[in-house]
Amino acid sequence: MYAAYHAANNNTQGQPTVVLVKTVKGYGMGKAGEGKNTVHQTKKLSDEDIKYIRDRFSIPIPDSELPKIPFYKPADDTPEMKYLHERRKALGGYLPHRRTKADESFTVPSLEAFKSVMEPTAEGREISTTQAYVRFLTQLLRDQALGPRVVPILVDEARTFGMEGLFRQIGIYNPKGQMYTPVDKDQVMYYREDKAGQILQEGINEAGGMASWIAAATSYSTSNRIMVPFFVYYSMFGFQRIGDLAWAAGDMQARGFLLGGTSGRTTLNGEGLQHEDGHSHILAGTIPNCISYDPTFAHEVGVILHHGLKRMVEKQDNVYYYLTLLNENYAMPGLKPGTEEQIIKGMYLLEEGAKKTPRVNLLGSGTILRESMEAKKLLEADWGVAAKVWSCPSFNELARDGQDCERWNLLHPTEKARVSFVAQQLDKHTG
Repeated sequence: MYAAYHAANNNTQGQPTVVLVKTVKGYGMGKAGEGKNTVHQTKKLSDEDIKYIRDRFSIPIPDSELPKIPFYKPADDTPEMKYLHERRKALGGYLPHRRTKADESFTVPSLEAFKSVMEPTAEGREISTTQAYVRFLTQLLRDQALGPRVVPILVDEARTFGMEGLFRQIGIYNPKGQMYTPVDKDQVMYYREDKAGQILQEGINEAGGMASWIAAATSYSTSNRIMVPFFVYYSMFGFQRIGDLAWAAGDMQARGFLLGGTSGRTTLNGEGLQHEDGHSHILAGTIPNCISYDPTFAHEVGVILHHGLKRMVEKQDNVYYYLTLLNENYAMPGLKPGTEEQIIKGMYLLEEGAKKTPRVNLLGSGTILRESMEAKKLLEADWGVAAKVWSCPSFNELARDGQDCERWNLLHPTEKARVSFVAQQLDKHTG
């Protein structure tokens, strides 16, 4: 097999090569099953069959020992054993071993470095959370230490996500360089491929993009090199299509960012329901080390991405982050100092209510939060009901915290009960 592949790879130029592998079912079994379709049904070999196999492969076991079907191990000085030991040493030892932390270390830039994402939008200016993500990523790419370790991964629609500017800035990776003339060559931000490119553009292939993301997200272990992959895709086409790979990523202790764009009840309805993702967070919540967020505002995106970098790059925690991003443009309120930790835990007070009764608390995330803000106006103007609006960037993290508290309280009945973060936030507010 190796010789055939080596010949195909080295002796053929400028045309495809096919290696036809002709195999024999039940090879080595003789009349007991070699070349017979019935070999799958063979439950037991006769003594004669076992003798035939022993003789055919020159296994030095006497007839008297054959009924025991003993294991056979060649002597250490035989060519076979020498070869096996050499290969094991070359592969790094006799037992599988994974590196839990990379030997290198990085310091993540301060939150202040991402000021353009944290501040309110200018008067009359509107952006989407997808644009906020791109701003954050662009700023991170400029960091001298971490910038070269960033791996932006795209499968489709770079322009939908507003990432075409990166083509000019860092290029699309192609080990052979630009080999075709792109149809958008007349544009400033054309599909520029480069041997030193940094973007992985996988075509319309979510599974391929996810495979590349996993490779970069586990590089700290396999190659002792910390990488920071950002895989952005239409949110409907993530956990719903490649949930098995998302689970495998958790299993492999991957570290990186998955970003589901045009999520929620999106305004992009041109292709029917294919972008109506209302459930990827439910699927993300089933993976224990996937930390998921559904932010509404630019500053939330910035705080969450920054916190993810601190955890995965500085602390080398074995988690990965999933964020859903929106394509709708609106004014951004900016970060209210002191709410950073609450954003990460999953819930903070966004708007106070009028001083009247009755009172209600409205909770929302992603696309629905802005409808909650409109509902507050209706309640107060039309029905005299005071409403406070809470932004909940992660109902999943809130649920996990509540479950952790319940479990701890169940197992420690004589100790002071722990209070969930939801309860801590809401207990101080009537309604």
